Amino acid sequence: MSAGGAVPTFQDMGAKLSTLWIFVMFNYLYCDIVGLMDSALLRQYLTGEVDGLQITEGFLLGASALMQIPIWMIVLSRLTKPRTSRRLNIAAGAVMTAVQSATLFLGTPTMYYVFFSVIEIATTCFIVWLAWRWRDAG
Repeated sequence: MSAGGAVPTFQDMGAKLSTLWIFVMFNYLYCDIVGLMDSALLRQYLTGEVDGLQITEGFLLGASALMQIPIWMIVLSRLTKPRTSRRLNIAAGAVMTAVQSATLFLGTPTMYYVFFSVIEIATTCFIVWLAWRWRDAG
């Protein structure tokens, strides 16, 4: 609900969801930056293998495609019709929650990675919950 108990408008909800996607993107990015400051992880990046995972051009293309989901949701949350936006936010939030949760079981995550992951997972779950409850979206 908006201030004064009024029902939030499409623009209000679109702005909220878009802002949450921006927030989660900054967390994804900063976690990656912190990872580059981790000398043990950086050495692995330089060898092209991190915890047994080969960092190939195909892997990087896949990771790039995956990150397009939250990047596009920043825009689509504001520009698509309410019903479409609601569905896209539920789907994208669920996918990103599942992917981020799964990464916690690859190798041995660092404390900072778990810290960021908890924030990222909580945010994408909140996006799903908020979109799910968006009743005036149709």
